[in-house]
Amino acid sequence: MEEIAQVYARALFEVAQERGVLDVVREQLGQFVEALDANRELAVFLFSPYFSTEEKKEGLRRAVLDAEPSFMNFLEALLERHRMPAIFRIRARYEELWDEENRLLPVSVTSAIELDEGTVASIGERIGESTGRQVELSSAVDPDILGGIVLRVGNLILDASIRNRLEQLRKQVAQA
Repeated sequence: MEEIAQVYARALFEVAQERGVLDVVREQLGQFVEALDANRELAVFLFSPYFSTEEKKEGLRRAVLDAEPSFMNFLEALLERHRMPAIFRIRARYEELWDEENRLLPVSVTSAIELDEGTVASIGERIGESTGRQVELSSAVDPDILGGIVLRVGNLILDASIRNRLEQLRKQVAQA
C-alpha cells in the first residue's frame, strides 16, 4: 500500500506533467515547503485543527500569490482533506519522481582529502556512462574515513575507504 505522501505526490506530478508545468510546480512546491519551514506561525495555522478549512484557504490565498493554478488547487485539496502536514513528505516524493523523469542520478563522492574537480568529474562521467543517466554530482571531505573514497550512487553505497577495510580486518581477526 502506498503511503499518503506518495499518492498525493504522484497525483500532483501527473497533473503537472499533463499540463507541461513540472518544473514550475517543483519550484513552487519547494518554495512553499521552505516558507512553511521558515515560518512557524504559518505552519501552525495551516496544520491546526482549530481553524476552519475556509479560514485556512483564505489565509493560503493571501500567503501564496501568482501560483500555478493546478498547484493552488492541490494545496486547497490538501487543506480540505486535512493532509497539509504531509506536505514535507509530498515534496520529497515529488522530487524523487522529478529526478526519475529527468533521469537524474544523485552521486556523492566522499574522500579523506579534497579531490580536484577533474577527478570528481571523471568519476561522475564514468557512472553516467555505465548507468545511461545524467549524474547530479556532489563531493564532500570526511577525514574520519582515513583514505580512499566512499561513493553513494542513488541508494547504493560503495565504501572503498581505509576505515572500512580496517573494520573488516578487525572483524576477521575477531572471528579467528
